[in-house]
Formats: sequence, C-alpha cells, structure tokens
Amino acid sequence: MHNPISGKAVDFAKSKEAQFRNDLHEHLRGMRKVALRLGHLSAYTQWVIKPNKVAELLARKITMEQLTEDDVTVDVRQKGVDMRIGVDVSSLAFKGQVDQIVLIAGDADFVPAAKQARREGIDFILDPMWKSIPANLNEHIDGLRSTCPHK
Repeated sequence: MHNPISGKAVDFAKSKEAQFRNDLHEHLRGMRKVALRLGHLSAYTQWVIKPNKVAELLARKITMEQLTEDDVTVDVRQKGVDMRIGVDVSSLAFKGQVDQIVLIAGDADFVPAAKQARREGIDFILDPMWKSIPANLNEHIDGLRSTCPHK
C-alpha cells in the first residue's frame, strides 16, 4: 500500500510487528494442545486518520495540510476467526474431548460459545491479556486469568 500523506510505499510484511506475529504463530503451531485459528483479512482495507488527530482536526487545532505520514494508519480487519473458534468450542464440548478451555480473547462474540461449553460441563477460562471485557462475557465464563506480562 502507499501512505496517502507521503505517497511512500509500505510493505507491511516486512514490519517488526509482522515478523513478531509470524514467529509467534509458528511457535504456537508447534505447541502441544494448542489450536491456532487464523482468519483472513477483509478485502475492505483503508487508511484512516488516527483518533487523536481527528479530534485535533475537528477542534480546528490543525488543518489537513498539517497531517504527517505518522498521523494515519491502515484499518485492517480480520474475518472468520470468531466463527472458527466458536465451532471448535462447540465441537470439543459436544464430543466431551476436554474438561477445560482457555480462550485468549475478549470480545462479546464468544458469549454463545462460552455459554454452550459451560452447559456441557466444560471449565471455561478467559485470558483477555489484561484488557477489560464486556459484562455479558464475564457472566458466562468460569474464570478470568491474564498470564502474559502486564505492561
């Protein structure tokens, strides 16, 4: 993609974040009793102005001409992951293959999967990586535990 402010080409696959994620995914794939579910990126990807800069623009503290290439970011959305995880949770619960599921996530899309697993007697633990979670998700889990280092 090209940055809309500077026009510079950006190769996201070569970024430090992309390399970190690729390395993490490879490590997780090699672990026992870990299932990695990856979705696909939405075809609808666009550049957006960062929220703090939108606020400055609306307050007329800056003008569009004052935006820099660092004031925009790509709005990337991953699709299909929640459904894949939900199907996995249901399958594991109905087949009685596990007695505990630890889900590293935190959005309310997982409420139905958590409810179903608990109805089947599965101990459902959520690790939101120190992020807050919606009340309706908290209502349908057996435990909340963040194990990654807290920044």
